[in-house]
Amino acid sequence: MSLLFSPYPIRSLTLRNRIVMSPMCMYSATEDGVATDWHLVHYGARAAGGVGLILLEATAVEPRGRISTRDLGLWDPAQLPALERIVRFVHEQGAACGVQLAHAGRKAFSAQKGHGPQEPVAPSSLPFAPDWRAPAALDEEGLEQVAQAFVQAARWAHEVGFDVIELHMAHGYLLHEFLSPLANHRTDRWGGSLEGRMAFPLEVARRVRAVWPAEKPLFARISTTDYAPGGFDPDQAVEVARQLAEAGVDLVDCSSGGLVPVAPPTYPGYQLGPAERIRREAGVPVGAVGLITTPEMAEEVLQNGRADLIFLGRELLRHPHWPLDAARALGAQAPWPHQYHRAKRPGDQ
Repeated sequence: MSLLFSPYPIRSLTLRNRIVMSPMCMYSATEDGVATDWHLVHYGARAAGGVGLILLEATAVEPRGRISTRDLGLWDPAQLPALERIVRFVHEQGAACGVQLAHAGRKAFSAQKGHGPQEPVAPSSLPFAPDWRAPAALDEEGLEQVAQAFVQAARWAHEVGFDVIELHMAHGYLLHEFLSPLANHRTDRWGGSLEGRMAFPLEVARRVRAVWPAEKPLFARISTTDYAPGGFDPDQAVEVARQLAEAGVDLVDCSSGGLVPVAPPTYPGYQLGPAERIRREAGVPVGAVGLITTPEMAEEVLQNGRADLIFLGRELLRHPHWPLDAARALGAQAPWPHQYHRAKRPGDQ
């Protein structure tokens, strides 16, 4: 029996299979952060293609937290109707729908190297790279504003009808910046030791969990390594994952890199080792991501207990109906849209 195409229960949600569309920025929202027809078609196609859970791209919780001026946002009620339309259509195709809540921190307005319409903020006034704008270090009032922005975005996410929230703590954005000693040089309670550096991300997780309905899952994406000497590493990632689980996070999505401008070494399954270790040592479910492209590889990861869900990124950009072909390859039943039944081939379930 294929595990990839077996249902996956988590809190009160049951995914129809274990394939997740990984959050990937489209840079196609309006300048007010409103979703467009592109997003409806983009996410709707993957839901119709059989994905179990669609996770919308990094969605900024405040304007200064955008990666680009064309990022999705959840800081204004005017942004809700377009998101509701997407969620409704994804649900009609039988998939669950979630949103990744994010704050870009010092990497805000990346195309302009931080020189966007708002001043970027970070744990410390350290630019991402020498030619980037130096961010303002957040004071206590600023930290409270950010935390409240995540909380309000979570409330609106529930109002929209999202099934899952993923907190973006990876790829060099704000919450990852707090975790890494390369970006966090604070000497107050939010810096120093790992306990101090993870305090603010954990505070955000607890506050979001407190307002996010108990029946709905909460995920967190972390970068398990900075690929840089003296940076965040898998040993620290295990402890952060353990603490996130205690804060009410149900699954850790294990990615890597992004804190410094260093390209990671990539090969099929290059992020699986830390994910497997977190699952084993922290005792929390994990999502595997990173050049997993074949049905056989995805199935192997699940069968050998290396991860609980398979997150697909670029492969779903290339192939929106990857789950339908994967089911055929594994001899499993796929959620074919009835509109496409005439396209079935011998061997399709």
